[in-house]
Amino acid sequence: MSLQVVIGAGPVGSSTARLLAARGDEVRVLTRSGSGPDGVERVAADVSVPGVLERYVDGAAAIYSCAGPPYNRWTTDWPPIGAALIRAAEASGAVLVTTGNLYGYGAVDGPMTEDTPLRPNSVKGQVRAKLWTDALEAHQAGRIRTTEVRGSDYLGAGAFTSFSAMVLPKVIAGKRGSLPADLDAPHSWTYVGDVARTLIAVADDESAWGRAWHVPSAEPVSVRALAALAAELVGAPPARVSTMPLIALRLAGVFNPMARELIETQYQWRRPFVLDSSAATVAFGIKPVPVEDALRETVEALRR
Repeated sequence: MSLQVVIGAGPVGSSTARLLAARGDEVRVLTRSGSGPDGVERVAADVSVPGVLERYVDGAAAIYSCAGPPYNRWTTDWPPIGAALIRAAEASGAVLVTTGNLYGYGAVDGPMTEDTPLRPNSVKGQVRAKLWTDALEAHQAGRIRTTEVRGSDYLGAGAFTSFSAMVLPKVIAGKRGSLPADLDAPHSWTYVGDVARTLIAVADDESAWGRAWHVPSAEPVSVRALAALAAELVGAPPARVSTMPLIALRLAGVFNPMARELIETQYQWRRPFVLDSSAATVAFGIKPVPVEDALRETVEALRR
């Protein structure tokens, strides 16, 4: 039985902790509030404070970074967290496994693979790219061992995306939803449980370290098609979804910091946004959960 340290108790962190505990590992979950799933050690700790994380990783086999600050605090909060993760991995010898995303690639003209260059065209993308390049440089210098797992917009219990916030509740209630997006553009969705499975798989495989991996994700589905499927799943009237004009999003951003942060990532919703995850499927044998099943779990959790 080995010690596994999971930072964050959101959908991905909690799912990862449960899977690790189920296979018999000793699991320690760190959050600012001390929250976390049952059956694991839960610790209240602010890992952005220098020296704090090192106290809890001695003897750990892996450190799973599954937390993240609010959108509007990425530029201020992520750098100290990233630095703390590297220090803790170096001090403990634990492999650092980071839950990343696709922002670092910027706007692309085709499906994103792990070989797609990091060319961020947003502030958030620059933050994510810097976190990975800093960790990778430490890995290449022999200071730490690390890998990163990247997924697209999440589906699953507790998943929070523009779709789950702005469209799904309306569709379930039989009302019209609105999203600043091309409603018919193909869009990749990643199930949170598949993120957890991939994090654990790459942590366990030394040959997987020193590079990024894409979470096995199902074939892309447009926002309109996903909304229609949600309506069918709950027996609601046919889904009604409209495109929110960009000007409306800008106006909302005047008063709502979260809406303001969505403006620079509009490229992800106004054009095809497709993830190629074939490499991880081949390497680890992970087959993605079907979109319908992932959406059903999302809906059931939302209705609860």
